Amino acid sequence: MTISEVGRRCSVTADTLRYYERIGLIPLIGRNSSGQRDYTEQDCAWVTFARCMRSAGLSIETLIEYLRLYQQGNDTVEERRAILASERRALAARIDELQATLERLDGKIDRYDKGMMTHEYWLTHAGKEQG
Repeated sequence: MTISEVGRRCSVTADTLRYYERIGLIPLIGRNSSGQRDYTEQDCAWVTFARCMRSAGLSIETLIEYLRLYQQGNDTVEERRAILASERRALAARIDELQATLERLDGKIDRYDKGMMTHEYWLTHAGKEQG
Protein backbone atom coordinates (compact mmCIF):
# COMPACT_ATOMS: atom_id res chain seq x y z
CA MET A 1 0.00 0.00 0.00
CA THR A 2 1.31 3.48 -0.78
CA ILE A 3 1.75 6.21 1.78
CA SER A 4 -1.20 8.14 0.35
CA GLU A 5 -3.44 5.07 0.57
CA VAL A 6 -2.46 4.54 4.19
CA GLY A 7 -2.96 8.22 4.89
CA ARG A 8 -6.51 8.11 3.57
CA ARG A 9 -7.25 4.83 5.32
CA CYS A 10 -5.88 6.00 8.69
CA SER A 11 -6.84 9.69 8.40
CA VAL A 12 -3.29 11.00 8.67
CA THR A 13 -1.09 12.98 6.33
CA ALA A 14 1.89 11.53 4.52
CA ASP A 15 4.08 13.92 6.51
CA THR A 16 2.70 12.49 9.75
CA LEU A 17 3.38 8.95 8.59
CA ARG A 18 6.95 9.85 7.68
CA TYR A 19 7.36 11.53 11.07
CA TYR A 20 5.96 8.49 12.93
CA GLU A 21 8.45 6.28 11.12
CA ARG A 22 11.38 8.65 11.61
CA ILE A 23 10.92 8.89 15.39
CA GLY A 24 10.20 5.18 15.85
CA LEU A 25 6.51 5.45 16.66
CA ILE A 26 5.82 2.84 13.98
CA PRO A 27 8.23 0.23 12.62
CA LEU A 28 10.41 1.04 9.64
CA ILE A 29 8.34 0.63 6.49
CA GLY A 30 9.55 -1.64 3.73
CA ARG A 31 10.25 -0.20 0.30
CA ASN A 32 9.22 -1.39 -3.14
CA SER A 33 11.62 -1.77 -6.05
CA SER A 34 11.30 1.97 -6.77
CA GLY A 35 12.29 2.86 -3.23
CA GLN A 36 8.83 4.05 -2.24
CA ARG A 37 7.29 3.04 1.07
CA ASP A 38 5.20 -0.11 0.74
CA TYR A 39 2.90 -0.48 3.76
CA THR A 40 1.60 -3.88 4.83
CA GLU A 41 -1.58 -4.59 6.78
CA GLN A 42 0.57 -4.96 9.90
CA ASP A 43 2.10 -1.53 9.25
CA CYS A 44 -1.40 -0.08 9.00
CA ALA A 45 -2.30 -1.78 12.28
CA TRP A 46 0.68 -0.04 13.94
CA VAL A 47 -0.42 3.32 12.56
CA THR A 48 -3.94 2.75 13.86
CA PHE A 49 -2.61 1.63 17.24
CA ALA A 50 -0.31 4.65 17.53
CA ARG A 51 -3.09 7.09 16.64
CA CYS A 52 -5.50 5.46 19.06
CA MET A 53 -3.02 5.46 21.91
CA ARG A 54 -1.97 9.06 21.22
CA SER A 55 -5.59 10.18 21.25
CA ALA A 56 -5.95 8.42 24.61
CA GLY A 57 -3.07 10.50 25.95
CA LEU A 58 -0.11 8.13 25.80
CA SER A 59 3.13 9.96 25.28
CA ILE A 60 5.23 9.54 22.18
CA GLU A 61 8.09 8.37 24.38
CA THR A 62 5.95 5.62 25.92
CA LEU A 63 4.83 4.39 22.52
CA ILE A 64 8.37 4.42 21.16
CA GLU A 65 9.50 2.36 24.14
CA TYR A 66 6.59 -0.04 23.64
CA LEU A 67 7.51 -0.54 19.97
CA ARG A 68 11.18 -0.99 20.86
CA LEU A 69 10.26 -3.71 23.34
CA TYR A 70 7.85 -5.32 20.88
CA GLN A 71 10.60 -5.55 18.29
CA GLN A 72 12.79 -7.38 20.81
CA GLY A 73 10.34 -10.28 20.84
CA ASN A 74 8.66 -12.46 23.42
CA ASP A 75 11.24 -11.83 26.13
CA THR A 76 9.65 -8.40 26.66
CA VAL A 77 6.02 -9.47 27.02
CA GLU A 78 5.87 -8.67 30.73
CA GLU A 79 7.45 -5.24 30.24
CA ARG A 80 5.00 -4.41 27.47
CA ARG A 81 2.08 -5.59 29.56
CA ALA A 82 3.28 -3.44 32.45
CA ILE A 83 3.42 -0.37 30.20
CA LEU A 84 -0.11 -0.99 28.95
CA ALA A 85 -1.45 -1.68 32.45
CA SER A 86 0.11 1.53 33.79
CA GLU A 87 -1.28 3.57 30.92
CA ARG A 88 -4.69 1.97 31.41
CA ARG A 89 -4.73 3.04 35.06
CA ALA A 90 -3.81 6.59 34.07
CA LEU A 91 -6.51 6.65 31.39
CA ALA A 92 -9.14 5.29 33.80
CA ALA A 93 -8.26 8.07 36.27
CA ARG A 94 -8.60 10.66 33.50
CA ILE A 95 -11.97 9.21 32.52
CA ASP A 96 -13.12 9.47 36.15
CA GLU A 97 -12.03 13.13 36.23
CA LEU A 98 -13.79 13.82 32.94
CA GLN A 99 -16.94 12.05 34.16
CA ALA A 100 -16.99 14.25 37.28
CA THR A 101 -16.55 17.34 35.11
CA LEU A 102 -19.33 16.18 32.80
CA GLU A 103 -21.67 15.68 35.77
CA ARG A 104 -20.86 19.15 37.07
CA LEU A 105 -21.57 20.66 33.66
CA ASP A 106 -24.82 18.71 33.41
CA GLY A 107 -25.88 20.12 36.79
CA LYS A 108 -25.11 23.66 35.74
CA ILE A 109 -26.94 23.25 32.43
CA ASP A 110 -29.88 21.77 34.28
CA ARG A 111 -30.02 24.82 36.55
CA TYR A 112 -29.99 27.08 33.49
CA ASP A 113 -32.76 25.03 31.95
CA LYS A 114 -34.81 25.46 35.13
CA GLY A 115 -34.26 29.21 35.08
CA MET A 116 -32.24 29.22 38.26
CA MET A 117 -29.17 30.92 36.84
CA THR A 118 -30.82 34.31 36.54
CA HIS A 119 -29.30 37.48 37.88
CA GLU A 120 -31.78 37.42 40.76
CA TYR A 121 -30.74 33.87 41.66
CA TRP A 122 -27.11 34.92 41.88
CA LEU A 123 -27.98 37.93 44.06
CA THR A 124 -29.98 35.85 46.52
CA HIS A 125 -27.64 32.83 46.55
CA ALA A 126 -24.26 34.49 46.30
CA GLY A 127 -21.57 32.51 48.04
CA LYS A 128 -23.81 29.47 48.63
CA GLU A 129 -22.32 27.52 45.75
CA GLN A 130 -19.12 27.69 43.79
CA GLY A 131 -18.99 28.56 40.14
